[in-house]
Amino acid sequence: MLHPLSFILPPSSFNMRCMLKRMLAGLWRASPRALRRAGVWLVQPRFAVTAGAVVFDERGRVLLLRHVLRRGSGWGIPGGFLARGEQPEEAVRREVREETGLELERVELVFVRALGRVQQVEIIFRASMPSSAIEGLKKSFEIDRAEWFEAGALPFGLSEDQRRLISRALARG
Repeated sequence: MLHPLSFILPPSSFNMRCMLKRMLAGLWRASPRALRRAGVWLVQPRFAVTAGAVVFDERGRVLLLRHVLRRGSGWGIPGGFLARGEQPEEAVRREVREETGLELERVELVFVRALGRVQQVEIIFRASMPSSAIEGLKKSFEIDRAEWFEAGALPFGLSEDQRRLISRALARG
């Protein structure tokens, strides 16, 4: 209902905002679903999603791969991007298989984090496999080496971020 003096007094900016919000909400509800989805898609940030695994053997050693394709290369945990429609655990199992030819045994979620500077969501798992599995290693073109390392003797060239990931996964064990 209009205020009796509304024809004399200019509408406040608060009232204008309220009216505008109501009008836009009505237009939004009246719009076709496809148009609403496209609108959301345009304004929401998009992230690449990756899955990685901190893989331990029966002695508590960590499997690290020396990656060729990653920026800065060097040692790191196995992992990579999720394919469209792929579940994170499926992705980490596939990535380990593609990079090494090896199969993970037990896989459990450790944590998920968003890396805003690169617009990436990273899903980290803790996994296990027997130490003897590395004998069946089939290196892909993505890696040039795979080794088991004691948690207290991680290699030179392993980034501080990767060290934190490993420590966090160890703490969950």
